[in-house]
Amino acid sequence: MANAFFTDLITTISERGRTLLRGGGSAVDKHDAKSLTELCEALVSGAGEASGTAMARDVLDGYHDLDAEGRKAFFTALVHDFGPDNARLAKAIDDWRAAPSDEGASALHFASEPRRQELIRRLNRAPGGTPELVAMRTDLLDLLKANPELAALDRDIVHLLSSWFNRGFLVLRKIDWSTPANILEQIIRYEAVHEIHDWDDLRRRIDPVDRRCYAFFHPAMPDAPLIFVEIALTETIPGAIAPLLAVDRAPVPADRARTAVFYSISNTQRGLGGISFGNFLIKQVVEELRRELPKLDTFVTLSPVPGFMGWLKSTEDATEEDRNVLKLLNEPRWVEDVSITAELRSVIEPLAAHYFLKARTSKGKLIDPVARFHLGNGARLERINWLGDLSAKGQRESATVMVNYLYRLEDIEKNHEAYANDGEVVASSAVKKLLRGEGRRLLDMRLSS
Repeated sequence: MANAFFTDLITTISERGRTLLRGGGSAVDKHDAKSLTELCEALVSGAGEASGTAMARDVLDGYHDLDAEGRKAFFTALVHDFGPDNARLAKAIDDWRAAPSDEGASALHFASEPRRQELIRRLNRAPGGTPELVAMRTDLLDLLKANPELAALDRDIVHLLSSWFNRGFLVLRKIDWSTPANILEQIIRYEAVHEIHDWDDLRRRIDPVDRRCYAFFHPAMPDAPLIFVEIALTETIPGAIAPLLAVDRAPVPADRARTAVFYSISNTQRGLGGISFGNFLIKQVVEELRRELPKLDTFVTLSPVPGFMGWLKSTEDATEEDRNVLKLLNEPRWVEDVSITAELRSVIEPLAAHYFLKARTSKGKLIDPVARFHLGNGARLERINWLGDLSAKGQRESATVMVNYLYRLEDIEKNHEAYANDGEVVASSAVKKLLRGEGRRLLDMRLSS
């Protein structure tokens, strides 16, 4: 109710401002990039609250009139024409050099801020401004790869969105069958890990006693989940996704559940890419589950490995013998042949251990983005699961491999520091043993001690 009241109030202010600006006349004609840039200049230069709110709404409305070339021209203008005030910045630099002080440093800081940051703040004041800026950044991301000069604008938008979408503003809500249909539709649409096929499939994921789903929302976007996580309550750590999603499975009574399995995490807003919510989401959901179900003592993921098949095909860490065995992945219905799966397992498990523990990008980062996410959160690589995902997608992207990351609460900070400071992959002995030669080395170490 409060949120709706303030939204209506801002809308009223905006409409009155429009009336003042237009003298009661009709709406402005459609904008092109040049006229929209001029309107932005007027917005960032003006001081009136009502007129500014109305003008911000006009800018956002006018933006919708632009085609792809118009959006590119508009974004380019924001880069070139809405940077720092050079004269003001030069004076602040001279003043600082002449007499360094905290006040001078503050003046220098504000003088160096690009004018487009203030423009974006003022656009955000318009009714519905926040979701429209998120959508605008989606358009910017579509142009960024081919137009790297737009990166300066993207940095400024991300800087502001990171402040507006920080953890303090986010609201955790449980998603269940009583959740409004428009939100449930988005859960179906944006599920990015294991497709939700229909409403019955969705109900099986959120309604039974051993299923949970939580999402983060922002007050400015109350009907749009930003990120959501699906959880299965089980007795033990699972190694495959199919039993968790089976139509005819028997639900686990809550009093027998000891493990919470985070089996899918999906972002819904591409325009918020690069702004991390997942680490906060997992940690807060763990706390919610512990309060609701005190007997839960194990918190793990059952995670996909979306880039593993691509790495298998290109890695130089595979021997010629490995490559000959890996050709079996091209056999139709290979997952149904016990002899083929056994032969592949002997090659793929050691390569998977190398992929997670040793392989790096040219910049020294772990190759797998899911691994970077969970290890950065303080999880431990617990288990590599052969034949974990037999779906067509699982075969195509990960050669059926899935992994468990274990969130042991007392070790999270230590694991995070090890990964963040030293790049160390904290892994169980079971995973380390899969490395070629590592099992023999660990046995020799135990015998010698």
